[in-house]
Amino acid sequence: MSRYREIKFRVVTSFQRRIGNPITSRFPQQTLLETTGRKSGLPRRTPIGGRRIGRAFWFVSEYGDKSQYVRNIQENPQVRVRIKGRWYAGTAHPVPEDDPRTRLKTLPRLNSTAVRAVGTRLLTFRVDLID
Repeated sequence: MSRYREIKFRVVTSFQRRIGNPITSRFPQQTLLETTGRKSGLPRRTPIGGRRIGRAFWFVSEYGDKSQYVRNIQENPQVRVRIKGRWYAGTAHPVPEDDPRTRLKTLPRLNSTAVRAVGTRLLTFRVDLID
């Protein structure tokens, strides 16, 4: 990763962890991804943007396998997603063959714009919803 991208990653993730995520997680209609911490075993909730299409929920990670929630998914793909205030259990799968920039065009505009602006290692995910 170039020095510029590394600095950008550190600044953005620091902001998200300390300010952005704690605030947006409190909004009742904010979509949340709940993973299990790979070290702690505790539930970890992350605000995300994505869209439910049939029995699947699609989203794009801006930092791919550098994102903490992606590392948690790699360790345990069983997740929960809160969509419009309701929790759904599911199994998350990376979809590396999917073009994330094309996928972002089908997802909510505000979040997609932010992901395109700050992302350096875009990676598409599909969560197969169980209930």
